[in-house]
Amino acid sequence: MFKHLNLQLWRGEAVWLRGPNGQGKTSLLRLVAGLSRGVAGHVEVGAPRVYIGHQQALKDDLSVQEALGFLARLHDLPAHETALLQALDAWGIKGKRHAPVRTLSQGQRRRVALARLALSPAGALWVLDEPFDALDATGVSTLLSLMQTHRQSGGSVLFTTHQPVDLPACRTLDLPSGVCLPLEAAR
Repeated sequence: MFKHLNLQLWRGEAVWLRGPNGQGKTSLLRLVAGLSRGVAGHVEVGAPRVYIGHQQALKDDLSVQEALGFLARLHDLPAHETALLQALDAWGIKGKRHAPVRTLSQGQRRRVALARLALSPAGALWVLDEPFDALDATGVSTLLSLMQTHRQSGGSVLFTTHQPVDLPACRTLDLPSGVCLPLEAAR
């Protein structure tokens, strides 16, 4: 839970949640994503949510396409072959679709995890914890472009990063020291 925190995120808006390590950025994102709950207060989200955290959530023994398909089905996203291949293609990783996840570099794993964004419904809230980690310049550019396109179609983005990013009309929210209280895992 966060004391005295009121965050409103509108359709088409991006908010960059900033602060030093350990100040509660991930905790707040987990609250918004519905993965944790506070001991008081409430979180209202009027749109489907797509959460991508620090961990890639990819099964090493699956192929890239199978891993993305598994995540898509798990989150009620389109999982048919055409959608999966288009999502992988958007990230320049379609050529690795048959490769086992365990053979990928960290940057390639990140691209596969982020390919879920291309499967999300219009108007969704993307909740992204350090999405730029392990991405090269092309990957960063791809993500920024997808974020802009998503916003233009009525979606919104709440994200953290310690990297400088150039996202037009992006609002920032700086978490000051001492606003974070313990959270409970969502049941």
